[in-house]
Amino acid sequence: PPEEKSDRNCDGRMAVCHYARSCRQIPVVWAGGGGQAQGMNQSGLDRRSFLKRVGATLPLAVGASSLAHAELESTAPLVTPKNISAKELRADLVIIGGGLGGCAAALAAARNGLRVIMTEETDWIGGQLTSQAVPPDENPWIEAHGGTRSYQELRTRIRDYYRRNFPLTAAAKANAMLNPGSGGVSKLCHEPRVALAVLTEMLAPFVASSRVQILLRAVPVSAATTGDKVEAVRVRSLESGNEFNLVAPFFADATETGELLPLTKTEYVTGAEAQKETGEPNAKAEYQPQNMQAFTCCFAMEYIHGEDHTIETPREWEFWRDYVPPIKPAWPGKLLDLVYSNPVTLGPRNYGFNPEKATGLFHYRRIVDRSNFVAGTYAGDVSLVNWPQNDYLPGNPFECAPDLAAKHIASAKQLSLSLLYWLQTKAPRPDGGEGWKGLKLRPDIVGTEDGLAKYPYIRESRRIRAEFTVCEQHVGTDARAKLLGKPKEEVKAEEFADSVGIGSYRIDLHPSTGGDNYIDIASLPFQIPLGALLPKRVENLLPASKNLGVTHITNGCYRLHPVEWNIGEAVGVLAAFCVMKKRVPREVRAKAELLKEFQGQLADQGVRLAWAK
Repeated sequence: PPEEKSDRNCDGRMAVCHYARSCRQIPVVWAGGGGQAQGMNQSGLDRRSFLKRVGATLPLAVGASSLAHAELESTAPLVTPKNISAKELRADLVIIGGGLGGCAAALAAARNGLRVIMTEETDWIGGQLTSQAVPPDENPWIEAHGGTRSYQELRTRIRDYYRRNFPLTAAAKANAMLNPGSGGVSKLCHEPRVALAVLTEMLAPFVASSRVQILLRAVPVSAATTGDKVEAVRVRSLESGNEFNLVAPFFADATETGELLPLTKTEYVTGAEAQKETGEPNAKAEYQPQNMQAFTCCFAMEYIHGEDHTIETPREWEFWRDYVPPIKPAWPGKLLDLVYSNPVTLGPRNYGFNPEKATGLFHYRRIVDRSNFVAGTYAGDVSLVNWPQNDYLPGNPFECAPDLAAKHIASAKQLSLSLLYWLQTKAPRPDGGEGWKGLKLRPDIVGTEDGLAKYPYIRESRRIRAEFTVCEQHVGTDARAKLLGKPKEEVKAEEFADSVGIGSYRIDLHPSTGGDNYIDIASLPFQIPLGALLPKRVENLLPASKNLGVTHITNGCYRLHPVEWNIGEAVGVLAAFCVMKKRVPREVRAKAELLKEFQGQLADQGVRLAWAK
């Protein structure tokens, strides 16, 4: 049975192991998220025989719920969806989750010769760039050297897709730095469905050759493990309800919430760590596992002057109209207001909002600037709404009962609709009036019926208990300066000998479910250490998203688009390297000659291991 047991990370931090080491003594178990291990010692059976028997005879434990989908117990034998030809699918690498990290991992593994199966809960791959409708948050050097070669190829292909398929003006088509939306958050603000098309295009050759198989609308429900090794993951089709096994020597968790970690009994952490564990200046006095950053249900809205597109009054309108975030330091007033907390100073801030002139918050994540397109292409400019005003604070959509998770997601959608309704009816205008009735939901842009993104934007995931955990004192500007006793202008982030990539972004934590206001502090251009991609115990499961070995604090700078892509790409190359060398990932880090060879492969494939001096 699960029990808590003290253990120590290699970097000297105290950790809590959620499962006793004695779990190793159970040769094979099928584990459901949060439920008891099911099964028994099947000594004398080979893996194939065991998998067949367990699939036919054992009930599944209740799985860790996918967002908004309650998992049901199944006592039926394995039944395969109509488009799957076998009850058991095999590959060299199984990737659960088709977000940015999952796509990068699949591309990297396939180009290095592996056969890959990748699942995705929605019907859109691409995660935060597509199904979550979040234009890229990137570092200022991304156009030249701020990401991997393949990430820069993704960005180039997005621009080329517009040039090939959209009626751009002559000036826009000739602009090498085309920014379709001219938004302020990125040098490349674009429609989610364009990124979907490009990712599909990039994977197409590998899909055609059967090197990559993508299973859409499928979620993990349980896992088979032998000691410290994952043997198989069982997935369920959200279309048919049927279930089948995915078997591989290596697995990657590229889900938005680290769904494989509880299923495989991989030790993990959630929420805000205690300062006594991490030593971080901005960490909490005590461990708060439920204290996570707010999540957001994003949406696209167009503004058409002179028209009335006011939606029906949202069901929870009165609640959200009057809602004041219960956080400290205090929010300046009601959530539905143009005045909000400045993320850095925490004082009142009004960034403004004027869709007529496309200024303020409307400009911030604008993904369609009509002036870039031939007249008549768009009726109005389009902006993606991922603002402080629709960050959901009352609870988390995972690490809780499925019905509560579904309730939080439904209420977060009501918050976003209430924000739109407030903008349409109550938001102040420069002429002294109220409301912008010309604001219009664009369901087609996000691919849904209700006009809200297919999947909530999850800023903070379950995170592995890693061989090495990146803390604030490794990358935070003030923390580094204090640690090294130098002026801030002279310090650099910690240099990791086992680097597998780079990234840069402020430590940007949104208000949290535990009652915290923003934590938004300067950080230094950093590296991604291989040790942060290695679970302390499990040998063949790798994190390929926001679930690597970072803390609640450093998640704030490791969670953005180019960093997630780099993490996934490194994982894909690592899996291929381990298959070729017949090694496990931790050996690559432990043996200097293997690490050097692996890093050489990364560098040859365009993964930058260090920032320019």
